[in-house]
Amino acid sequence: MEKVSLPLPRGPALLARANDCGSRFLLAMQGLSRCCLFHNSCTTVKHPLCVKHPPSVKYARCFLSELIRKHEAVHTEPLDELYEALAEVLMPKEPTQCHRSYLLPSGDSVTLSESTAIISHGTTGLVTWDAALYLAEWAIQNPAAFAHRTVLELGSGAGLTGLAICKTCCPSAYIFSDYHSCVLEQLRGNVLLNGLSLEPDATAPAQHPGHNTYDSESPKVTVAQLDWDVVTAPQLAAFQPDVIIAADVLYCPETVLSLVRVLQRLSACLKGQQAPDAYVAFTVRNPQTCQLFTSELGQAGIPWEAVPHHDQKLFPYEEHSDMAILKLML
Repeated sequence: MEKVSLPLPRGPALLARANDCGSRFLLAMQGLSRCCLFHNSCTTVKHPLCVKHPPSVKYARCFLSELIRKHEAVHTEPLDELYEALAEVLMPKEPTQCHRSYLLPSGDSVTLSESTAIISHGTTGLVTWDAALYLAEWAIQNPAAFAHRTVLELGSGAGLTGLAICKTCCPSAYIFSDYHSCVLEQLRGNVLLNGLSLEPDATAPAQHPGHNTYDSESPKVTVAQLDWDVVTAPQLAAFQPDVIIAADVLYCPETVLSLVRVLQRLSACLKGQQAPDAYVAFTVRNPQTCQLFTSELGQAGIPWEAVPHHDQKLFPYEEHSDMAILKLML
C-alpha cells in the first residue's frame, strides 16, 4: 500500500468541519492512502459523535463525494466503506434539523441541534453565526474573564458561545437569553443535550425533556425570554451579571438601537455596584451598521475599546471574514 504524508486538519477543526454544512466541507486530501482515507471518514462523518448526532445530509453527501473524488484523482481505488456511506445519504431528503458538533481543547465537545435553513420560523436565531464561534474562541483563551462569575448573554441563538464557556471557563452561573419562542425551545434542548441542567425560570414554558446531570462544579444555567424593547430595569437588575456578552446581533439598524438601549438600562440599574464587563462580537458585513453602533454607544455615554484579535482558530468560519470584539465600559 502506498503511504503518502499529508497535513490533515486535526482536533477541533476536523470534527467541527464534519458537522459544518454548506461550502466549507473541503479538506486537503490530495494523495491520501487507503489507510488515511478510511481514517478520515472514521474521524468525521463516521465519528461516533456524528453517528449519534448526525450532521446535515447535504454536508455528508458533499464531504463523501469530495473525499472519493480526491482519492480517484490519484488513481487509487476508494474503499467500499466510502461508497456505502455515500449511498446512505444519496436518497434521504434534508430534514429541517441537523446537528453540529465542536471538539474543545479540553477534549470535551459541544453538540448543537440547529435548523438546516438560515432563516426559519421568521428568525435567524436557529443557526450558529461566525461571530459566535469567534467569541467562543476568545473566551476559551481567556477563561479568567468568566471564571466564578455570573454571565448574561444577550441574543444567545443556538447557544454555541455559552455552552463553550460553561464547559471551559467555569462560570458560577450562565443566563442564556433570547426572545423568539422557537429559539428559546431549541436553546433549552441544546443545554440539556450537552449535559447541563436548567434552573427554573418564570418566563420559560414547560422544561424541554432531557437528562439532568447537574453536579456541584457545573454552573447554574438559566434560559430567559428577554425582549430588549420592553424589558424593565428591575427585570434586568434581577440577573445580577458580572459579565455581559453578545455575538452577531448587529445585523440591522433597529437591533443596534435596541441593543444600546438595553445596555443603557443595564448600566443604570447596576449603578452603585461593580460595573459588569461587557463584550460584543460581530462580523463586519456593513461598515455603516458598525459605525452606527459605536456612534450610539458614544451618545449613550458608554466608552468602548477594541479587543485585540486572537490568533488561535479552533472552529470553522470564513477565514477572510472581518470580525471584531468590543469591550464596553458600562
